[in-house]
Amino acid sequence: MDKQVIITVGREFGSGGIFVAEAIARDLDIPLYDKNILEEICEERGIPHENLAAHNEKPRNRILSRTVRGETNSPELHLAEMQFDFLRKKAAAGESFVVLGRCSEEVLKGTPGLINIFILGDPVWKQKRVMENFNLSEDDAITKMKKMDKQRKQYHNSHSPNKWGDSRTYDLCINSSRLGVEGTIKEVLHYVHTRIDAMEH
Repeated sequence: MDKQVIITVGREFGSGGIFVAEAIARDLDIPLYDKNILEEICEERGIPHENLAAHNEKPRNRILSRTVRGETNSPELHLAEMQFDFLRKKAAAGESFVVLGRCSEEVLKGTPGLINIFILGDPVWKQKRVMENFNLSEDDAITKMKKMDKQRKQYHNSHSPNKWGDSRTYDLCINSSRLGVEGTIKEVLHYVHTRIDAMEH
């Protein structure tokens, strides 16, 4: 690729978004930033990984957190800002990459070569995948899906003026239950390559 390309992937839990993000990164031979962002931040700042992992992509605890004169004691907010700064620095350095979640479509808004994607799916289809992937009962799968999506929604909406999953925020929204994960990957890659071709001409 001659120009910088950054693909952000938002996803509903159980939709296969992680597999889509991994496939894009492999196809374009560029880094995927997900939980590994924590490892890089911890190594750079000399912070024990376990101190941050528990607060990753979670909304701040409104009961325990306080903000005084613009300073917050919320570890969730501190970690979010560290990750946002990490992504901004990578983008400013001209790096091409894929990033999963982390309000990245908002954090990197205005960056040249930015492509924003959101993966959703029908509840019953996602439930079946979650049951199989996590060896859960129907009820436990539903509970996990609701918990994870609620957490992602609260996290996203607390850092972005746009609503999580709102199609107007993304360049492409695709229902993975229609084509399955592999079919969805194929269509998303086609879209990404078409966008890249348009950027380079």
